[in-house]
Amino acid sequence: MNSGSPINSGSHINAGTPINRNVDDHGSGAAVSAGAGATTRDEVGGREQVVVRDETRFGGIQWGSAFFGWLTATGTAVILTALFAAAGAAVGLGGSDSADQAAGNVAENADTIALVGAIVLAVVVFVAYLCGGYVAGRMARFSGVKQGIAVWVWAIVIAAVAGIIGVIAGGELNVLGNLNSLPSIPLNSGDLTAGSIITALVIVLVSLLGAIVGGLAGMRFHRRVDRAVLGR
Repeated sequence: MNSGSPINSGSHINAGTPINRNVDDHGSGAAVSAGAGATTRDEVGGREQVVVRDETRFGGIQWGSAFFGWLTATGTAVILTALFAAAGAAVGLGGSDSADQAAGNVAENADTIALVGAIVLAVVVFVAYLCGGYVAGRMARFSGVKQGIAVWVWAIVIAAVAGIIGVIAGGELNVLGNLNSLPSIPLNSGDLTAGSIITALVIVLVSLLGAIVGGLAGMRFHRRVDRAVLGR
């Protein structure tokens, strides 16, 4: 009885020890894995909080970024206008033997040319302000819609200031008008028609739409970076 007791107790101890050790090993491994996962989730949550805090702090309209966006829109409009004007001149003169004949063709197709010109003007303005809004949104990082609107506001304000200076000082100081930095729309009292008013309103809306879309596109780049950092 005494000899059996130690053997039984020893067998129980020897058999139980590895089992407990294995259980402890697995248990500790699971705990380590769970701890690692919790740490990763904590890091992701911390980074998300940083992004939210940065947006709260640096969000809103960035007028400096919007100004550079307006400069980009103006430069793009100048380049595109020159390209379309050169292409139009080449097409207009290509089928004519002389300048007088080309002028006659223009007079005969005035309505078609006006429609094509309005479409080209809308495309130029949309692309120009799309580029401007993109630059502003990319520079500002947050609030892409607001950056696009700010680019558009800069355009309106500068055009208004330039117009006031031109009226007060005369045409000699109308620098923006002399440079033809943007496609011109006839708004003089003698040329003011229903068509020109509609064209002006369309251009205003198209420029605003292009700037907003560009601002969203510029901001989206930073959201892709944030998702990559957060591991999503």
